[in-house]
Amino acid sequence: MEMGKISVVGIGPGGLDEMTPRARQAIENAEVVAGYNTYIRLIEKILGGKKIIGRAMMQEIERCRLAIEETLSGKNVAVISSGDAGVYGMAGLVVEMILNLPEKNRPQFEIIAGVSAVNAASAILGAPLMNDFAVISLSDLMTPWEIIKKRVRAAAQGDFVIALYNPKSKRRVTQLDEVQKILLEYREKNTPVGIVTNAGREGESKIISTLENFTREEINMFSLVLIGNSQTFVKAGFMMTPRGYNV
Repeated sequence: MEMGKISVVGIGPGGLDEMTPRARQAIENAEVVAGYNTYIRLIEKILGGKKIIGRAMMQEIERCRLAIEETLSGKNVAVISSGDAGVYGMAGLVVEMILNLPEKNRPQFEIIAGVSAVNAASAILGAPLMNDFAVISLSDLMTPWEIIKKRVRAAAQGDFVIALYNPKSKRRVTQLDEVQKILLEYREKNTPVGIVTNAGREGESKIISTLENFTREEINMFSLVLIGNSQTFVKAGFMMTPRGYNV
């Protein structure tokens, strides 16, 4: 039996109009679509009568195993991630599981890029990523918290603009305050901080605050927090990091 193909697809921040044509085509061409239930709902209008492998959070390995099994049985499968599949998405797990198979049993695969949350949030805020930046997830499910803090400190010392994924959840309520404390050792308290929630989705919102005050705002797992560097400024409601042009 000829094996199918598995496409790991970044669906973008949420809206169908922000999905790349290549990503949409891969989903439309697939016979089976696998993904986190929340992300499946974001694209349900284009799923038609496809077989769906939907699972809750923390069931990623099972979801990928079932997707690969469908591919081995001859089906073309799309495994979806919000944003970009290679940025805190499913690309790494799918590729690792496929490469762990004997070479003769490995299906074809492709990774299809999408608009990551950091790109979507940056566009909503203005132009805060015009110079070097670092992206850090505050989720400690896979990475020890001490390592995350070490990375935050290094990025602060390097004067990077910092984008924080997974900044806060019902379980993680103190980590963001710890990050703020670290950053205040290296940056002025009036450093601009942008918070975008539900970027590209229903209920999208943005707030521009300061390093001293941003933790008082409503922040959740659907938020991205973007902390400026020493040059970042706010003007007319937009957050800007100069590239260095003389204007």
